[in-house]
Amino acid sequence: MSGLLAEAPNPRATIVAIHGGATTALYFDCPGFPALSLLRTGTEHGFTVLAIDRPGFGSSALYADEFTSTPKRIDAAYGTIDTILGTRDRGAGVFLLAHSAGCELALRMAADERGDALLGIEISGTGVRQQQEAMAILSGASIERIPTGLRQLLWEPAHLYADGVDRAVRIQGGPAGVRYEASVVSGWARDLPDLAALVQIPVRFSLGAYERVWETGPAALTEVAALFTAAPQVVVHEQAEGGHNLSLGHTAADYHASVLTFVEQCTTGKTTDFTMEGS
Repeated sequence: MSGLLAEAPNPRATIVAIHGGATTALYFDCPGFPALSLLRTGTEHGFTVLAIDRPGFGSSALYADEFTSTPKRIDAAYGTIDTILGTRDRGAGVFLLAHSAGCELALRMAADERGDALLGIEISGTGVRQQQEAMAILSGASIERIPTGLRQLLWEPAHLYADGVDRAVRIQGGPAGVRYEASVVSGWARDLPDLAALVQIPVRFSLGAYERVWETGPAALTEVAALFTAAPQVVVHEQAEGGHNLSLGHTAADYHASVLTFVEQCTTGKTTDFTMEGS
């Protein structure tokens, strides 16, 4: 497996970022748009950032069919982190950040017995209830069939993004994902509550104000937050002028700054039971 590493000297902590579907670790270091890069922003603020290619993506794309086993995907991700970081200074510890389909892997890692050693987790672009339009568009989606209207769900309103951002991070000349994701997506509304209840580290859940796949608003955010019954802290965050892809919009710098603030809170142990943020 593969990834992108941006190492800070004497890091305050290490952030491991996990991308969503139809892209790779480049999602967090978009070519041609350095101001949007989580890797660059993180190191500027004293954090080491490792963006990994999920199992079946990046260098492991040729072996995608070997990752149908959920435990194997979890082991592969933890193994990749340990191999790439090696003996490097991790600061206060490792924090997970995940987007969209990557939230499945990140939450399974957090729910695993090894997850208790993590500093915390940030998830975005996910939920338990899809918007009506999204349900209609995604109902017939598959690896072989990309539904009409999918781009509009993920990349609109267009004014939220710079021209060419979506093309810069999309997988080129191949399938938009790996086969195991069909079962991941179809069972997500059932699996998320069970996984959330097992997470025992601080959690932040973010959605863009213009999210078009998942239900938004205070009620939707609170519903997901309430699933993390064992977490010592749960924060919900609505990103103003943000769409589905929070790390690639014009407000990416603001979003990343808010994540880094939460990571810093996790390193100091300053937690509260429940808070709701807005920006």
